[in-house]
Amino acid sequence: MKLGKAIGTIGGLTMLSRVLGFVRDMVASRILGAGAAAEVFQIAFLLPNLFRRLFGEGAFSSGFVPLFSKRLNGEGGMDDAKQFAEEVLAVFAPLLIAVTAVFMVALPLVIMIMVPDDWGGDASKTQSAIELTRITMPYMIMICLVSLLSGVLNSLNRFSAAAFAPALLNIALVGALLLVRDGGMVTARAMAISVLIGGVLQLGLCWVSVRRAGLKLRFQKPKITPAVRELFVLILPATLAGGIYYLSQFFYAAFATRLPEGTLAHINYADRLNQLPLAIIGSALGTAILPAISRAVDRGDPDEAAGIQGQAVDLAMLLTLPASIALAAISGPIISAIYQGGRFTAEDASVTAMILAILVAGLPAYVLIKVLAPGFYARKDVKTPVYVAMAMLVAGVGLNFVLLKTLGVATLPLTTALTAWGNAIILYVILAQRGHFRIGGALLSRLVRQLIAAAAMGMTLRLATGWMGGMFAGSTIERMVGVGALVALGGIVYFGVGWVIGAINKDDVMVLLRRKKVSAE
Repeated sequence: MKLGKAIGTIGGLTMLSRVLGFVRDMVASRILGAGAAAEVFQIAFLLPNLFRRLFGEGAFSSGFVPLFSKRLNGEGGMDDAKQFAEEVLAVFAPLLIAVTAVFMVALPLVIMIMVPDDWGGDASKTQSAIELTRITMPYMIMICLVSLLSGVLNSLNRFSAAAFAPALLNIALVGALLLVRDGGMVTARAMAISVLIGGVLQLGLCWVSVRRAGLKLRFQKPKITPAVRELFVLILPATLAGGIYYLSQFFYAAFATRLPEGTLAHINYADRLNQLPLAIIGSALGTAILPAISRAVDRGDPDEAAGIQGQAVDLAMLLTLPASIALAAISGPIISAIYQGGRFTAEDASVTAMILAILVAGLPAYVLIKVLAPGFYARKDVKTPVYVAMAMLVAGVGLNFVLLKTLGVATLPLTTALTAWGNAIILYVILAQRGHFRIGGALLSRLVRQLIAAAAMGMTLRLATGWMGGMFAGSTIERMVGVGALVALGGIVYFGVGWVIGAINKDDVMVLLRRKKVSAE
């Protein structure tokens, strides 16, 4: 696998999806605002999305990819890998259907636990949340199957379809917003229906892509074979531990719904910007290096595995540190340019900007987790990263209980950032203690210089924002132009200072420009 090419493919298509996501949010914020309908849709989409993370991503994909890759590169080759995928599909699909059915029956109780009785002073919001969630829940089945198919495609070094699939959901949601512009629950209901449409499109794309890759998967009678049992042994502890994460998200949603109306929407809009570099940099790197590290470990070459991980850390921080500081420094102009307008007021923009500035303090940690976790997954150790995450999430929930009355809205992004750093630090310490990966002197020196360059960029952006203040009080186009100018200025300052003080590895620049293909083989 050519690591640079894989990162470029995944990152580029993920960027397309995220851009479409911003188009979706720009339209949604103006039509729905941050009021009742926006919060109801957030709850309706939150539940299937969290189940997707529990069953479809995380523990499952990290356990499935190494086992599939091992069979693919073993004596049985493609036939053995195909048989394994079919056996997993035969058990996974009925399990998803059963879980979804049980959850839909219990949905009224779940929603009432999540939200207060007088949620926002409007009892009808709870009933609307139940109705819309019943529409969106089947999405969980489709997107979890997409996760399985994406694992197959990534193991075959076919990254395009899996990386593009999320864009189809955003296309469906944007279509619903443009077709149903009434606002309120009418638009929220149309968006819920479009979630199902997006899930069908995603599943169709990945299924066709797997067939074109030479694997015509067939549905078999469910049976717990030795291969499936091996997978369950790997992922069951992680799934059980991930249940704590799932419960914590209920707590976070419950905290948000007990704060002033709109808080849940404000957090979601801020997190969309926080997730952009996380997906483009962290997820792209994590997805690209997992098969490479797995192959190096299978060949008994720990030095190569550590080298791949070191390069990923270097490249991740080169891009993430400036993104984090820039988002904090100009959070106000960015939120105003993207979301403010229509039913999304200047006050909504101010609260969202504050949340974003706090939340991105943990962005480098979020990306480091994505880069460090494959060092465990490639060695078939799914338990350790999830147990660490479980401990940090439990700590985060506890902090929210303690700080919520004092800090209010700021509590949720603050505890999220703090626990992310705790997670990343613990993962690194464990890898270093086991001798799997250590940050050497040269890499550490470069990371410090990257931080210096990012700090210089942040100060420049703060000064420039003051000089350009008038632009951010004008029309949406003027605000977008102003943000574009700040982003360009920030990039020039960061990479200019970074180049002068030696913060940039030439190999990383060549990977970014795709003039040099860094091989992971």
